Amino acid sequence: MSASTGNKSDRDSFAAYVCDQPTMDIVRTVISDLNIPEDNINLGGLRNAVQSLSVSASPTILLVDLSECADPLSDINALAEVCEPGTMVVAMGKVNDVRLYRELIASGIQDYLLKPLSEQILREAMVSALAVFNSPRNSAANGGGTERTHVSTAVVGTRGGVGATTIASSLAWFFSDERKLPTALLDLDVHFGTGALVMDLEPGRGLTDAMDNPSRIDGLFIERAMVRANENLSVLSAEAAIGTPLMTDGSAFVRLSEEFRQAFDMTVIDLPRNMLINFPHVLAETNAFVLVTELTLASARDAIRILSWVTSNAQHVTPIIVCNKMPAGQTEITRKDFEASIERKIDIVIAEDAKAAVNAAKQGETFIEANRNSKAGGAIADLANRIYAMSGDGEPVSGKSEKSALKGMFDLRALLGTKQKA
Repeated sequence: MSASTGNKSDRDSFAAYVCDQPTMDIVRTVISDLNIPEDNINLGGLRNAVQSLSVSASPTILLVDLSECADPLSDINALAEVCEPGTMVVAMGKVNDVRLYRELIASGIQDYLLKPLSEQILREAMVSALAVFNSPRNSAANGGGTERTHVSTAVVGTRGGVGATTIASSLAWFFSDERKLPTALLDLDVHFGTGALVMDLEPGRGLTDAMDNPSRIDGLFIERAMVRANENLSVLSAEAAIGTPLMTDGSAFVRLSEEFRQAFDMTVIDLPRNMLINFPHVLAETNAFVLVTELTLASARDAIRILSWVTSNAQHVTPIIVCNKMPAGQTEITRKDFEASIERKIDIVIAEDAKAAVNAAKQGETFIEANRNSKAGGAIADLANRIYAMSGDGEPVSGKSEKSALKGMFDLRALLGTKQKA
């Protein structure tokens, strides 16, 4: 159930099967705004969809309601049996369970929306589905044999606790979810890393196995060793025993970088300061160097030292200075004095938001995922867009929809090639 094959011109562009009239009204409003034909919106949820699609052609995009399903995963599998290749499924339901969400995504659906449905959320899901649907065709139009553009980002904190992992995990989630790009998150804090933890994942042994046996690293190893966070995001991390010293010459990191470049569009490396100094070749294929800091004397001192090291050892990277957890009141040193001391401007300022951080931790989500509409979440999105621009492809994604702008920007009827009815 993904956007890939099939003769799209012979299929309806869209069909919906929903369980209640209020949801139907919202669906009708949104697809009308996006210029999608409204004649395939049906009352009756997933089971009605299975019955109908077993005797008729599948649409390009299928919106299906799971509210009446006792076993959503089993019923989704039944739907997969009657859907033609290339059908993109967006599901909705009342169950708010992150494990169900992940299992549904793993089964092949494009997105899972929580009811009661809002127009904004549905509109964003439809626009994202359209973007994914069109990406293979756009690649073909641009000469599909070209090598993919890969952007690698290293995230380093000037001090412990400044929020480098928060930034790294949020960037990885943004690239994978908002941009729908195959993304790798590599957490190189072998003993105390929290990249997997913030996403409510078990870290596995992938990274320690890679360091113990660098010669084993290939495409198959990457596929098996990495932990899936969502359809487009894979995490490689470790939770080594505290009594186990780090024994590696760093060759594993070079091999991982090579494999990531082949398998993913984006790589985000959560890079502890000691790893940066001990294994400088980690930055050999890196494009962006995000230095996360705070406005303290200690951070200013270490920012100067780290930036000097980068200038001497990794001149090819683009440094981006991020001031995280900026308090509303007085800081230890002023922004002006900080910038004067490091002899460059701060690029991104992320406001301190303790409640948002707690909210993300309780939900087992990255900061931006749990707080995408907050001021701090918007600043992280700005950072992600700045890094994404290094690929030379596309415009920034703000994560916020404007109804009038979307209506003029997307015409699904034209882009999808709707089925012509007599």
